Amino acid sequence: MGRNIAAGVAGILVAVGLVWMVEMVGHSVYPPPPDLDFSDTEAIRTYLSNVALGAFLFIGGAWFIAALGGTFAACKIGRAKPLIFSMVVGGFVLIATMANLVMIPHPLWFSLTGIAGVVVGAWLGMVLAGKTSGESAE
Repeated sequence: MGRNIAAGVAGILVAVGLVWMVEMVGHSVYPPPPDLDFSDTEAIRTYLSNVALGAFLFIGGAWFIAALGGTFAACKIGRAKPLIFSMVVGGFVLIATMANLVMIPHPLWFSLTGIAGVVVGAWLGMVLAGKTSGESAE
């Protein structure tokens, strides 16, 4: 049981690290204006209505890669059914994604594809780990 808990925690840490890395690259390619007030919802809404598609792709890509990589790591480390790790790590990334979408106004198309990307990423991480939801590693 301890190994499975450690696997879940490791998967979440991998996911957080991956989001951070991909978003840092994205912010270096598409830096926000230095005078952007992140506490001003209307300023953020205006900024996002004019931001390049690539900036959105970095953010959505970060969420997808985090769900995939975190789930993959947890499935490889843990011994419980992979679906459990997919739900725990994917659920964590999904909750964080939804919190971000609530706090920062995003276009509807991005919100929907971002959420779908996290779900697909968590599933794909489980599949790429070489286990199906019905198997348990020995």
